[in-house]
Amino acid sequence: VQLQASGGGLVQPGGSLRLSCAASGFTFSIYTMAWFRQAAGKAREFVAVSDYRTRKTAYADSVKGRFTISRDNAENTVYLQMDSLKPEDTAIYYCAASPYHSTRRDTNYYDYWGRGTLVTVSS
Repeated sequence: VQLQASGGGLVQPGGSLRLSCAASGFTFSIYTMAWFRQAAGKAREFVAVSDYRTRKTAYADSVKGRFTISRDNAENTVYLQMDSLKPEDTAIYYCAASPYHSTRRDTNYYDYWGRGTLVTVSS
């Protein structure tokens, strides 16, 4: 099983980035996919989730209206479009996969994790 996140980098406040997470080694289409992030010195926190069965999505209040999660089952890839970025969005972003169909936000429900990609929002 492998989850390879990419697309991170340095961006100015107000800018945009699109993260990608390519999955392999499991049946992507029947896994709920999510993004989490971890800022320096802080706990890992939920960002966004896409339920594989209902296609429902959910977002942390801090990113709602600015971030969009999407998935391409043909490409086994989940994306996170991040707009109107703020300095407080600076973190390592991780993608994760869960066999449960839900919009759960607890890390305990996610079996597979990628290595993360660093997003830095700074002028």
